[in-house]
Amino acid sequence: MTITKTHGILTLLWRLLRQVRPYWPHIGGLLLLSLLFSLLTLLVPLPLKIAVDSALGSRPLPGFLEALLPTAVARSDLGVLILAAFLVLIVALFLGLVELASSVLQTYAGEKLVLSFRAQLFRHAQRLSLLYHDSRGTTDSAYRIQYDAPSLKWIVADSLPSLATAVVTLLGMVYVTFRIDWQLGLVALAVSPFLFLSAWAYGRRLRKRWREIYQLDSSALSVVQEALAAIRVVQAFGRETREGERFVRRSGESVRTRIRVTFIEGGFALLVVLTTAAGTAAVLFVGVRNVQTGALTLGDLLLVMGYLVQLYALLNQLSKSNTALQSSLASAERAFSLLDEAPDVVERPEARPLERASGAVTFY
Repeated sequence: MTITKTHGILTLLWRLLRQVRPYWPHIGGLLLLSLLFSLLTLLVPLPLKIAVDSALGSRPLPGFLEALLPTAVARSDLGVLILAAFLVLIVALFLGLVELASSVLQTYAGEKLVLSFRAQLFRHAQRLSLLYHDSRGTTDSAYRIQYDAPSLKWIVADSLPSLATAVVTLLGMVYVTFRIDWQLGLVALAVSPFLFLSAWAYGRRLRKRWREIYQLDSSALSVVQEALAAIRVVQAFGRETREGERFVRRSGESVRTRIRVTFIEGGFALLVVLTTAAGTAAVLFVGVRNVQTGALTLGDLLLVMGYLVQLYALLNQLSKSNTALQSSLASAERAFSLLDEAPDVVERPEARPLERASGAVTFY
């Protein structure tokens, strides 16, 4: 089995950032769209608060809306209700447009990244010595070029904007919640450090397991390539059953490792669900008590609960994507390990390209 050089997480992330340097304008655009999406997400619960406090209740509209609207509309229950419904449509429209633009840019940047990285890996693999390919097999290099190279897209074009969205949304929701009721803000925020520490601890275990899975998959694919490349010899000596058993044995190890990964992932998901449920219950208890004492309006409580549902749903989604991220990091580690292999013959820095050549054969 091929041994893959392991990297520290910071070293690996630094190499990833250097690798995608030519595409930083595209990544920057994705981050800006993620920021805009996060800001628009903060407006989602606002129409409900307006409908409850200003249409059903007697509280005035938020200051910036009251300054923009005519007095007749701002003081009319029907006008406020129409405003709330209109805001629902406008926020949904802008969220959809931003998500569409982000998807298109994400696909374009991700595919360009993968193509460039695959080409780099392929050129490097061709310069490696025959001894390397004889000892490691060509299938392992092909697997890394075809299946490990896309990890660059999954990490940089997919996970990085999602992480940026999560961080901005988390900060925005915590800020708004603290402005409404600092006690609810503290309660909602209390579970976050525990979740992030758990994600870090589980992430280390998952990355190690995914590294084993990819090595086992590459080894199983090598059995297929070797058997089919020498199919005449296999059939001549009646080795079909033996080669099939060898493939099943190698693949079976990968299956057992994937099952272990599923148990680890499921345990972490259960931990996240229970933690966020405890946070939701605590916020609900404290919030209802504050409404009963008059320290908080019902609309403010609904606004906080709306933010909390979005926040915890986002944390749940991040916990589910943690396995995919660790899988991508393990793939990137394997791809960079191929680039780290030094060719036996290295071109001199001052070597000039051969533009035209002529030759002849002389017999003596």
